[in-house]
Amino acid sequence: MNFEMVMALSSALDAKDKYTAGHSRRVMEYAAGIARNMGVQEKDIERLKMSALLHDIGKIGVPDAILYKETRVSDKEYAVIKKHPEIGANILKAIDAFKDLVPVVYHHHERFDGMGYPNGIYGEQIPLHSRIIAVADSFDAMTSTRPYRKALNSEAALLEIELNRGRQFDPTVSDIFLIRFSDILDDVLKSMEPEYII
Repeated sequence: MNFEMVMALSSALDAKDKYTAGHSRRVMEYAAGIARNMGVQEKDIERLKMSALLHDIGKIGVPDAILYKETRVSDKEYAVIKKHPEIGANILKAIDAFKDLVPVVYHHHERFDGMGYPNGIYGEQIPLHSRIIAVADSFDAMTSTRPYRKALNSEAALLEIELNRGRQFDPTVSDIFLIRFSDILDDVLKSMEPEYII
């Protein structure tokens, strides 16, 4: 039942933002693939999958004019976007079954070097599941078309992850994703419904 609730909330976000429809499901599958290759236990992967599906749920609280803007956002607008992890965490706090997902969703935009948000924590201070989602989220965002830019190909997106290894991204998580990318991608393609595959 909890997973069905998560899927319903994720679908609500997809309905709001046509440009990111399927994004959370793909992030879930990439994250699960990374975790399996890291040896994370299956019961923990199930919680990771729910966190990944809900990582952007706070964007429900971001005005459409900002989400769909076709040009670069202003500093003020970016400050609004940066509130979505906190909004998402507050939504999940209200549901007892999801309380252990709150830190993961809240910290998924932290950077390994401490230059992220909302708290600027760094390294292993960031929950492991957040560090995994950060790589999966960034890869899918880079390889998806958005209102303000076209998608990168997989090779260019992987290069960005490699270049930001140890800065934006956890180096261990990055290495697993880069080394096992072909296997992870195959699993994602097998598990996704056709309408969610880019």
